[in-house]
Amino acid sequence: MNARRELTAAAVLCAVGAGTAVLAGGRSWATVRASDAITPLSQHVTGRELTGGAVALGWAGLAGLAALFATRGRVRALVGALLGLFGAGIVYTSVTATGHAHILQVAGDKSALMRLGGEAAVHTAPWWLASAAGGVLLGLGGLLTLVRGARWPGMSARYERTTAGSEGAAVTPDRRSAGARARADDPSLLWKSLDRGVDPTDDPGEPGNGANLGDTDHPHDAGDPDDRHEADRRTNKER
Repeated sequence: MNARRELTAAAVLCAVGAGTAVLAGGRSWATVRASDAITPLSQHVTGRELTGGAVALGWAGLAGLAALFATRGRVRALVGALLGLFGAGIVYTSVTATGHAHILQVAGDKSALMRLGGEAAVHTAPWWLASAAGGVLLGLGGLLTLVRGARWPGMSARYERTTAGSEGAAVTPDRRSAGARARADDPSLLWKSLDRGVDPTDDPGEPGNGANLGDTDHPHDAGDPDDRHEADRRTNKER
């Protein structure tokens, strides 16, 4: 299995495990029935009511999933260790939350009538097992990241290659002025620029350097009239 597949496998394990713990926490883990009371009572208790730790650790595992992709090297291995601890915590809290005495206490806190109903029967649902299984999956994903995560590629590797390629293809000042030098080598354009009062040594591609040497449609539109007459006189003397 290559590094990319290992990263995908660890991400799937963490996502499924943490998501299962969060989902199971909102379901009914136990039902308490007081059949000896004058009016039979029944109280459902959810996993979040029995223990808020499993759900909180599940959300922490989902947050750690984002860090799994955003980090690399030893930092990613450290993230894997934290994810493994989150998974172990989910398993522990899920198992210990289903104790008979604890369920009766939580049900009594929800309804005072449950305490007056005499002996109550407790029936557990398999959702606590689903939460514990989610913790196991999250722990496995964290363990895989701890052992192998330092070798996996980072999310920014492709971005760095793209940025380096873009910088290498950047246009340099020499390239920008190559076209200007080629136009300046044309004698006819030199005379036309002098006739218009434009310095032929300036780069026409730079802002504020006047009109383009290649713009010959209206040769007498630019500059002041006195400047144009002065340029004409200088041109005639040079000839």
